[in-house]
Amino acid sequence: MTVPADAARRRIVEIFTSQEEPLLRRWSQISGAPIDELRDLHQALRTALVGDADLADVRGLLGELSRSRARQGYTPSDTARVVFSLKEAVYEQVEADGQTEALRGFAWLSRLIDDLGLFTFETYSAAREKIIIDQAEQLLELSTPVVKLWEGIVAVPLVGTLDSARTQVVMEKLLQTLVDTGSEHAVIDITGVPAVDTEVAQHLLKTVVAARLMGAECVISGIRPQIAHTIVTLGIEFGDIVTKASLADALAYALTRSGVQVKGAATTRVAVRAERG
Repeated sequence: MTVPADAARRRIVEIFTSQEEPLLRRWSQISGAPIDELRDLHQALRTALVGDADLADVRGLLGELSRSRARQGYTPSDTARVVFSLKEAVYEQVEADGQTEALRGFAWLSRLIDDLGLFTFETYSAAREKIIIDQAEQLLELSTPVVKLWEGIVAVPLVGTLDSARTQVVMEKLLQTLVDTGSEHAVIDITGVPAVDTEVAQHLLKTVVAARLMGAECVISGIRPQIAHTIVTLGIEFGDIVTKASLADALAYALTRSGVQVKGAATTRVAVRAERG
């Protein structure tokens, strides 16, 4: 660093440290951030400027600021403005100082603030992307419930498109429920699946195979006429997997297989009686 450059840097650091309160007030006005939040950033940056310019602490505070604002729903522009607005606040102090060294030092400090602003933007983007991924996973779990229909019988009512990511969630939740409940029968209901193609069929078959490996028998229900026609047209083979038209039919089948007699009465009610051994 040359002597003039060194003098310029010393002058801008003097302004940055000696004008702390007016600088913080103006920075808060421009950025819209509270002074208490900015004070920690100012102190960390001041320490770095006075010392060996190690910005690790400053980046740490900016990273936490970016992640916090991403969780609170702030826009990327609002978050980056917190950093970039510091330049305007500092420049006003430089103009008031009026020295050439201060102006030269501001050019150096401005480049440093630009780098911190870009770091803030990148950190915010990464944090926001992680939040979106986490929310997508939570929605997948919520949209794929596993319910207990009867002692030893569980059901997975599927609604919407069945893709690879969702199939993985279905498998994990179904297998875990089979372990937790000790159920030997599982009903996979696809009444809410809009269409069944080769890919969807493969996902269903994978789920059935995984459940069988756990010792459970699977029934696929919700095979509507149009879906049955599509399955035949595409030449999809379900092998020895039992399929039923409705969830009620599948439940009746699973109850029978588990040793429970299901008798249809004259009315719409169903009488259920457990067999005695």
